[in-house]
Amino acid sequence: MQSSNYITNVIVKSFTKIETISIKKLTPLGFALVALPLVIALIYAAIQVNQLAKNSEGAIRDTAKITENIGELRATLSKMERYASQYIVLNDPELINSYLQQEQVIISSLDNNLITHQDTLLSKNSDELKQALITLQQQLLPNPSKKNAELSLTELQREFSNLVNISQKITRRSNTLISLQVNHIRASAIALSQTMLNSLMIIPVTIAIAFYFIFIIAKPLKKLTAKIQQFEHGNFEQTITLRSSPEINEIVDALEVMRTRLHALELQKSSFIRHISHELKTPLAAIREGTELLYDNSVGELNDQQQEISLIIRTSVTRLQRLIEDLLNFNIVLDSTSLQDSIAINVNAVLESVLLAQKLDIKRKHLVINNSPVDIQVQSNEKQLNVILDNLVSNAIKYSPDHGEITIDCKLIGEHLAISVIDQGSGIEVTQQERIFDAFYQGSPPQDSHIKSSGLGLTIVKELLMRINGTIQIQSKTSEISGTQVTIILPKAQYINKQQTGKR
Repeated sequence: MQSSNYITNVIVKSFTKIETISIKKLTPLGFALVALPLVIALIYAAIQVNQLAKNSEGAIRDTAKITENIGELRATLSKMERYASQYIVLNDPELINSYLQQEQVIISSLDNNLITHQDTLLSKNSDELKQALITLQQQLLPNPSKKNAELSLTELQREFSNLVNISQKITRRSNTLISLQVNHIRASAIALSQTMLNSLMIIPVTIAIAFYFIFIIAKPLKKLTAKIQQFEHGNFEQTITLRSSPEINEIVDALEVMRTRLHALELQKSSFIRHISHELKTPLAAIREGTELLYDNSVGELNDQQQEISLIIRTSVTRLQRLIEDLLNFNIVLDSTSLQDSIAINVNAVLESVLLAQKLDIKRKHLVINNSPVDIQVQSNEKQLNVILDNLVSNAIKYSPDHGEITIDCKLIGEHLAISVIDQGSGIEVTQQERIFDAFYQGSPPQDSHIKSSGLGLTIVKELLMRINGTIQIQSKTSEISGTQVTIILPKAQYINKQQTGKR
């Protein structure tokens, strides 16, 4: 058990050490480890092919030599039998000399090739043939001083029949050896083929090694991408503690310095906006209160010119108050610390709160709000969602005609919540739809509106939605609606009572 833990620790340390190697060194190392198994497989296959070629060459040479010797043996025995038979009949010394010459050819071939062959049985049969030839010679010429042969033709035929039988044994054994050589070459070829097929198993290994090194290189890059995406969403509070190769460490250190500076700047901007907004709202409240008193003739009757000047002041103060409120909402986007808390929010409760805040403007324009209660909750930041819905409803009220209708529709699509706010206003021109999310961009103002917007409302909505992976869609002047429909889609939503899955 201890040895197993030790091996595991060694492997983990080795992998950790590999991850800290420089990418400049890691790249050639990975290439070498991927190529090494293939090179070894190729070298091993080349050695096996070379060995098979040598064995095949030796076997073919040996087989050809045996075949040649067997052919010479048969032809020579046939000549010897003819010479011996003629010698017995004619008793011609030239014939016996020819016989002895042919015999010497056979014995020489047997001594040089077959008797010394590594196969025991072939060597034994060849030696038996040699001894039979020597015996036949002694019988044919037992005494060289004698001129006549001592064998009859019948006896000579019987002796040569024995030689032919021995020769057939040699032929059968040689055929067996040739078959064995062929089978051996075939088996070697099959084994080599199987070895080549088995070597293909190295390819998955090399692919696995390649993917491992790709994983090692890509893993810290993915983590860096996630950290950079957090910067994109305005989250500058989490320290980057990633440690990897020297190149990645340099990038991490640079990002950490940038994160620290951006966080400090964000805090400074948020603090400045909060303080300046507070400082502006305090005197603005006094100015608005005084203006209302003047406008309502609470401190005395005003003539027409004074009433007109009071109306201008009152309108400007109202616009300034709206600008300050939009500035505070925009500060929510800049202040990432206010968006960290994510809780389960009752969507219906937030909508009721927003509509209650807009109650006076709704009554002033005599609008009808079509809002069906929904039992849906979403995992988000309540302050953030309130600002988003408040801007959407405020825009719908602003651009709706008097006595018009505003429809608020909520529905669950899988685990996503779609909230649509539909008005009956004049709509948004196609040329303006691409720019309405730009900061401080102001489109065509609604009819009978004396207050200009700040141009930050939809910018704030889009920025806040981006931070929770939400989206916004706008449809205006379509075949289905005459006004404008703004739809936001929020993730992580579900019915409050999961059993009410049939309820919208």
